[in-house]
Amino acid sequence: MADDSALVLFSGGQDSTVCLAWALARFGRVETIGFDYGQRHAVELSQRGAVLDGLRARFPAWAPRLGADHSLALPELGRLSETSLTRETEIAMTDAGLPSTFVPGRNLLFLTYAAALAYRRGIGTLVGGMCETDYSGYPDCRNDTIQTLARTLSLGMDVELRIETPLMWIDKAGTWALTHALGGDALVDLIVQDTHTCYLGDRSRRHAWGAGCGTCPACELRAKGWNAWKRETAATDTASEPL
Repeated sequence: MADDSALVLFSGGQDSTVCLAWALARFGRVETIGFDYGQRHAVELSQRGAVLDGLRARFPAWAPRLGADHSLALPELGRLSETSLTRETEIAMTDAGLPSTFVPGRNLLFLTYAAALAYRRGIGTLVGGMCETDYSGYPDCRNDTIQTLARTLSLGMDVELRIETPLMWIDKAGTWALTHALGGDALVDLIVQDTHTCYLGDRSRRHAWGAGCGTCPACELRAKGWNAWKRETAATDTASEPL
């Protein structure tokens, strides 16, 4: 497997776009894969092209590294999942202590399919936006889960396959800070304008942090991170002003 190539799980959302930028800053060849599993916020998939075009236009140094974009339909996952991400139901906490947006096995399936594609493409690293710092408690976002799966996939395919999770140990404010560190105001603006996070698929309402209903858990987390990052930035700017 090539050490200088990566396959990014890319939904068109904030986290996966930041992970894509992270990969483009580190690898010589980067490909992307997205999944249509019948999600309510399928509008995120339509944003993928806008994000990819924006990255090529705004970051010419990254453009030659950005390779093929792949998409895969997984309708059976949506049919199996009685969740608020695949049904028009209210988002709430379940008896299991998890949000009703949890789609069982989603990340496990995504990474397994991505690994199969990476094997065929000669790619040695998968990159995903999983995080267990500022998250909803999904068990398939935990570091132990992801790294155990990496070992299983490596054994099952008889290759060394790595799974990188750049956001695993940072909160949403840290994600915005990483965005700025990777691509400055241009990347922050691209994230705000073109990525989609809202679980309800709402792009009609605009906020400083992007489009969304503003009330679903995904919007609330994105807004909270934005506001915290802005406060931290303002405090840093104030502290650096000459006396």
